Formats: sequence, structure tokens, C-alpha cells
Amino acid sequence: MMHTLQNSTFQIGVQEHGAELCSFKNKQTNLEYIWQADPAVWNRHAPVLFPTVGKLKNNQFTYQEKAYTLPQHGFARDYAFTLDSKTENSLVFVLEQSEATLANYPFNFRLYITYQLQDNALTMSYRVENPANTALYFSLGAHPGFVCPLFSDEQFSDYYLQFEKPENLQRYLLDGGLQNGQTEPVFLENNLHLPLTYALFEKDAIVLKNLTSEKISLRSRRHEHGLDFIFLGYPYFGIWTKEKNAPFICLEPWHGIADSVNSSGELTEKEGMILLPPREVFTCAYTIVVT
Repeated sequence: MMHTLQNSTFQIGVQEHGAELCSFKNKQTNLEYIWQADPAVWNRHAPVLFPTVGKLKNNQFTYQEKAYTLPQHGFARDYAFTLDSKTENSLVFVLEQSEATLANYPFNFRLYITYQLQDNALTMSYRVENPANTALYFSLGAHPGFVCPLFSDEQFSDYYLQFEKPENLQRYLLDGGLQNGQTEPVFLENNLHLPLTYALFEKDAIVLKNLTSEKISLRSRRHEHGLDFIFLGYPYFGIWTKEKNAPFICLEPWHGIADSVNSSGELTEKEGMILLPPREVFTCAYTIVVT
């Protein structure tokens, strides 16, 4: 089922399946900003990544001497959330543990996802609650895909990403979805602008750690139009599209990251895992601002 919010100019649509953002549209211009999940290219819009981010080595982890299996990016994106509450400008969805989740992830949890639409800004907030008397290990991330190019007279290469602050970027390279221990510099014009080309993604996603910037803007060289992507306090960030002319770009803030080729598989040793004590709460958010 799809749930919507709207104001005088913008409308969003969020489906219960995965609590996934499916649309962020300007009603006046009919311009859609969220990738529309063409199954021939990439069949998702903006999946939530929980309780892991990226790929596990052999798609497995071990906890308390027992092995479990999880797909890439976890399971939340493939489960139906419940609409917890709705106001004039917000939607709140929740997912809790079930027999199905406990079979492959032995933790109790409550994951809340809130969408708040205000003027030309959409904020997605995440809240993880640990209802148990034992520790909760998890990672959490976002994977929104944005239409790029936005206009029919543009090409993907007309766009660039503008970082909020000067960056000396090193990407962490992947081998079959796993960190292979190697890095490679990413060229920025004036240490601020990343020109978009499909060649950038021939080695999979651009995986970054500990950015100085907390805002990345998607800009066109042909139109004064785009969006600002604001993310506060995320230690990892991914940039991705499918090479060979896929008309979208994903901007991905992460609390967590893929295993390395040398990972032990032990969940408590996994890079980027959050340890949430009993009865404690973890929160994070990001905001899309149409410019």
C-alpha cells in the first residue's frame, strides 16, 4: 500500500513494503526526483539498509558461535512495515522482529522510519530501539536513487556532485562487493566538484569514509536546478549507479559498511557495527532539499 504527503508544491509517496520512498515530485512542474525502479535497470527506489550495510563475506555472519545468513544490505527493504502514525506533514513506519527475522538475525529490535515534508525539503529520520535486556548489534544506511539527468535535453555527464567542503577523496575498492583493502584517489575539480561519468562506476560503488562534508549537492551544468543532500554524522558514504547509461545516481549515507575479503565473519568484530545497549535508542537522519 502507498501512503502520500503533499503541500502546495511537492508530493511524496512511500510504500509499506520496505517503508521505501517511491516518489518526490514537484506537482507544479511534474518533475520527479526519485528513480522509478525500472526493472530492466535497477528495480528499487530508495531502500533502507538494515541490519547490515553492504555485503557479508559468504553472505554469513557468526554470533555466539552460531552462523546466520543475510543478503546484501540486510532484510528490512524486503519486509512490510506498519504505518505507525500519520500527520499532515509526516509519516511514521515501524518494523519489529518476527519469527522470520529471528531465524537469520537473533536480535529483538524496533526500527522506526519517519518522513517529514516541509516546503521543498524532505527529511528521513531513523530510530532504532533495543527492547531487550541484551546488546543489539546492527548497521543502518540509506540508498536513495535520484533521476539523473532530470531533463530530456541533458546527459548524465552534464551533472556533477558538489561537496560542501574541500575533500581529498580516497575510494575504498570492492572485489565482489567486499572491501579488498585497496584505495584509489577520486579526482575533484577544485577539491569540490566530482564530474559524473559512467566510467567512475566500472569498479562498483564509490565507497568513502569520514567525509569532512555533511552536504553534497547534485548540480547540472546546463540548468540551474538540482538538489542538496544533507547528512549529519555518518561515518561512511556511497555513490553509485549502474554503468552503461543508467539514468540515476544514488547518494548513500551509511552507519556501516561491507565486509572485507579478510573479514572473520564474527558479527562483534565487523567494521561499522553499532552496539546498542539494552533499552537504548539510536537515531540518525538525512534531508533532501530541492533547489
